[in-house]
Amino acid sequence: MSLIYDVCHNIAKIEKHTIQGVKKTLCVHRKGATRAFPPNHPEIPASFQATGQPVLIPGDMGRCSYVLVGTERAMEETFGSTCHGAGRLMSRHQAIKAAKGRAITRELEDKGIIVRGASRGTLVEEIPEAYKDVNDVVHVVHQAGISRKVVKLVPMGVMKG
Repeated sequence: MSLIYDVCHNIAKIEKHTIQGVKKTLCVHRKGATRAFPPNHPEIPASFQATGQPVLIPGDMGRCSYVLVGTERAMEETFGSTCHGAGRLMSRHQAIKAAKGRAITRELEDKGIIVRGASRGTLVEEIPEAYKDVNDVVHVVHQAGISRKVVKLVPMGVMKG
């Protein structure tokens, strides 16, 4: 596989942002978030200057994920930040309890989705129902104007049905 794009999340960075018309140097801590810088921002690679910074918002193992781009509104309202995932509905402990006795790998294979994890424990913590519906989450950030939808990525097995 080739790497297409890599971006940090859950990170603190020293950045310059405008607050009430004054440019300030800040430490922006993005816990549960990632950068969403707009087109022509000097800190994004040249290949993304015209479009804005790619924003990757993964869903769960059984649904879809999205690619979005950052916006000027994100710079104005969220220090150039947006969410970096759907967000959990269940704690890891709750997910493990909910998956007890289930064959998670088989359930996903039945949908045509092949998963590989470091262990069974890793997979059961990440069961699809442990997460919010990424479609709803992406709709909110898109409507708020802090990220703009580009493409929805659907696991190939899900496309069949």
